[in-house]
Amino acid sequence: MRQTRGFTLIEMAIVLVIITILIGGLAMPLSAQIQARRIAETRADMRAIHDALIGYAMSHTIMFDLDGDGTAETVRHFLPCPDDGSGPQIGEEGARHPTTRQCGSMRGTLPWRTLGVEDADVWGQRYTYAVTPDFTDGDDGFISTPTSTAGTLRVHASGTCSGASVANAVAVVIVSHGPNGRGARNKNGGTPLAATAVPFDERRNLPVPSAVAPCTNIDFVSHAPDENFDDLVTWLSPNMLFNRLCPSGGCL
Repeated sequence: MRQTRGFTLIEMAIVLVIITILIGGLAMPLSAQIQARRIAETRADMRAIHDALIGYAMSHTIMFDLDGDGTAETVRHFLPCPDDGSGPQIGEEGARHPTTRQCGSMRGTLPWRTLGVEDADVWGQRYTYAVTPDFTDGDDGFISTPTSTAGTLRVHASGTCSGASVANAVAVVIVSHGPNGRGARNKNGGTPLAATAVPFDERRNLPVPSAVAPCTNIDFVSHAPDENFDDLVTWLSPNMLFNRLCPSGGCL
């Protein structure tokens, strides 16, 4: 009878090495695809946040009688306050001053519950939300004409806040703290990293930034990802808001 020859240990070892190489080669692209999908999902959520902010402003208005005829004919809008912990519960906009209707903070986490959007990005971190105070003025609202309300927030290409800016005079900035989540507030609780433990450029984007001159509370950073930076940053300019919220006659 002819004997059936099996695999030798050396042959089996070679097969295992080949399988390991093949699996390793597939794992890297798969990991990159998963990360790319998560980033795309977060960017889509951030676009939804833009729409929710505009929707909030559409439904939160102030009527003015500018010509003194006794009829309020002018509509002005305003945006929500950041969640700074002073609201009724987590995720709601912060409390406004009872007289001036101004926000207590211009920078904090996104009031996701107020806006009806996702409570965190795909990595479970709260979004940072900053807004120019004049755009959250619940007593006067913002105007597009004759002199438009100006944005004061700035987005830089570097944490030194010097050189050419990515965007100037913007009304709103939204930040996802990316895959590493450094310095962000996790939706499940816990203590965020101290600002000094966060890489330099990412410090500018924290809910409570670590201000180092010439950077101030109005400064943010956005650039291509690298080993020390993976934040996703987006913003709304005053013109974007005026285009969506103010009719042809303008918000007077």
